[in-house]
Amino acid sequence: MKSRTFGSISGVIPGRTLYASRRALSDAGIHKPLQAGISGSAEDGADSIVASGGYEDDEDLGDVIIYTGEGGRDPTTGKQTHDQELKGRNLALARNSITGRPVRVVRRADAGYRYDGLFNVERYWVKRGKSGHLVYQYRLVKTQLAPSDLAGENQTQETGLPPGTSHPEFRSSLVSRIVRDSEVGMRVKELYGFRCQVCGTRLETAAGPYAESAHIKPLGRPHNGPDVPENTLCLCPNHHVLFDGKAFSINEDLSLAGTEGRLFVHPRHIIEKTWLHYHRSQFLGIRECGQ
Repeated sequence: MKSRTFGSISGVIPGRTLYASRRALSDAGIHKPLQAGISGSAEDGADSIVASGGYEDDEDLGDVIIYTGEGGRDPTTGKQTHDQELKGRNLALARNSITGRPVRVVRRADAGYRYDGLFNVERYWVKRGKSGHLVYQYRLVKTQLAPSDLAGENQTQETGLPPGTSHPEFRSSLVSRIVRDSEVGMRVKELYGFRCQVCGTRLETAAGPYAESAHIKPLGRPHNGPDVPENTLCLCPNHHVLFDGKAFSINEDLSLAGTEGRLFVHPRHIIEKTWLHYHRSQFLGIRECGQ
């Protein structure tokens, strides 16, 4: 992965500071490109965007932004003259809907530019815009993460995986949810090339490969598992559902309990056997009850 910081920038508080120019934004590390509205690559995803209302199909609703991708405009008039394509930075932003990585959002303000926090790319689609040409649009929803959450790529020297947290924070909103360290799951999935550790399946979407991160000892009450690489697996959606539903478990020798096969483990991925034992005890308890 190229040097790219995802998540919050240390010491930068959303909504507190105005930046006079794109150069100032770039120097602060918030949005590196001096002209492009999207910062990112098709391989890694997007790390930041500037929402300036430059496209006629944009909608800024505060905590929700309907953001239009780039391309297809006449550089002189600024009008949309041909279709956009899902490539380059448009593909980068679409990739975030698969990886779960948030993007930093910068808004144009009267006196310059303002960093307004992290937004998740909930989904993306293509439609005919007001000009009659195809445009890619993205629904961005503001996260409820604290500024310290997802603050860049913190990796351990031994494995190249981020350390994660032993106590993922539990916050209440309209629906209680666990604040997960998405970077941990993302790096584990990258380690396996987005291939399921059980069946080897790699799903290819228009925005790139897709897999899911599964916790061996579940997060949140009553399990209170840690969000760390040693408690994280890379699974396809089917095996994620089956694993969470205790349809199968994993023995200490990495053979599967409840089905045939064996868990593939990368040499740099250390799995904590204590948490395997915890999941297996839940699996066996359900089996003993005849469920």
